[in-house]
Amino acid sequence: MDNVFVYLEIEGNTVAEVSLELLTKGRKLARQLGCKLEAVAAGHNLDGIEALVMPYGVDTLHVFDAEGLAPYTSLPHASILINLFKEEKPQICLMGATVIGRDLGPRVSSALTSGLTADCTALEIGSHEDKKAGKTYENLLYQIRPAFGGNIVATIVNPEHRPQMATVREGVMKKEVFDPAYKGQVIRHDVAKYVPETDYVIKVIDRHVEKAKHNLKGASIVIAGGYGMGSKEGFDMLYELAHELHAEVGASRAAVDAGFAEHDRQIGQTGVTVRPKLYIACGISGQIQHIAGMQESGIIISINNDENAPINTIADYVINGTVEDVLPKMITYYKKNTK
Repeated sequence: MDNVFVYLEIEGNTVAEVSLELLTKGRKLARQLGCKLEAVAAGHNLDGIEALVMPYGVDTLHVFDAEGLAPYTSLPHASILINLFKEEKPQICLMGATVIGRDLGPRVSSALTSGLTADCTALEIGSHEDKKAGKTYENLLYQIRPAFGGNIVATIVNPEHRPQMATVREGVMKKEVFDPAYKGQVIRHDVAKYVPETDYVIKVIDRHVEKAKHNLKGASIVIAGGYGMGSKEGFDMLYELAHELHAEVGASRAAVDAGFAEHDRQIGQTGVTVRPKLYIACGISGQIQHIAGMQESGIIISINNDENAPINTIADYVINGTVEDVLPKMITYYKKNTK
C-alpha cells in the first residue's frame, strides 16, 4: 500500500537500462516518502531476474512468468498492472518513455482513472496548495517536463488520484547500484488470476529487432551540430572531427528537421538523452528541449558566433566564432597531435 512501483522492461535475459535508472530514482523517492520500492517483471523464463534488480534496492519484486507474456503485447501486460495496482494501491508508478511505456502507460492510467505525465525530465517530492479548495497536499510527486513547445518547464501534480504515473526517457536519470547484497522479497504470481485468456488473442509469430547504428548514449565524447552547421555537407566536418576524437555525432532537432542529420542522432526532449564526459555543441542555440537531453554532460564546450546563445549559459567553455572557421582548425590540430 502507498509504495513506489517501477515497471521493468525485459528483453530476453536483460532488463532495459531505463528501468534500472528508474529503480535508482524510485529508491530515492521511496526513501523520501518512507515507503517501499517495488518492481514488476512480466515475461517468460524469468529465473534469475531478482539478481539483476535487487542490487538497486528493490524491497518487493512481483514476477509474472508465462509463455504469452514474451515478447511484449499490450493486453496481458496492461491487465497485470491494472489488476495488481487495484490490489496493491501504489502511490507512484514509473516506467520508461519507450515504445512499450508509451503504449502501456496510457492504458493503465485510463483504466485506473489516474493521471500520467509523459517524458519527464525530473521527478521530485513536494507539497501543493490548492487555494481555491483551501487544501494543502503533502508528499506529492512533482512530474517535471518542458511544455508548450519547450518554452516553459511545467511542474505537474496529481493531488487526488492514484497512482501518480510518469514516464521518463532513457538517460535522464542516473543509474546507480544501491547495495550489491540487497535482498528483497520475491513474489511469484499466478498469471491466470490477473490475465484473462482473451488477452492472448494477439500472438507474435516473428519479429525483427534491429540494433541502433550509433552508440550516442554510451559515447564518452559527443560532438553535436545544430542548424548553424548550415547544411548536410557542413556536418561532414563533425564526422571528420569525431573520427579523430573517437566520438559520436549528434544533432539538434532543428538540424534534423532541416535534413542535415538522421533522426536517430537527435539529442534532446524529443530525441535521446546523453551524459558524455565531453560534449561539443557546434552551431547550436540551445533551446530548452535540447538542453534537457545533454545538460548532465561532464564538460560542455560551445562553438557559436552568437555570444548570447542560451547554450553558452550552461557551457564550461565558449569558443566565440563561426563553425566554418573553428572546426577546420580543431580537425587540423587533432590530426597532428593524436597520431
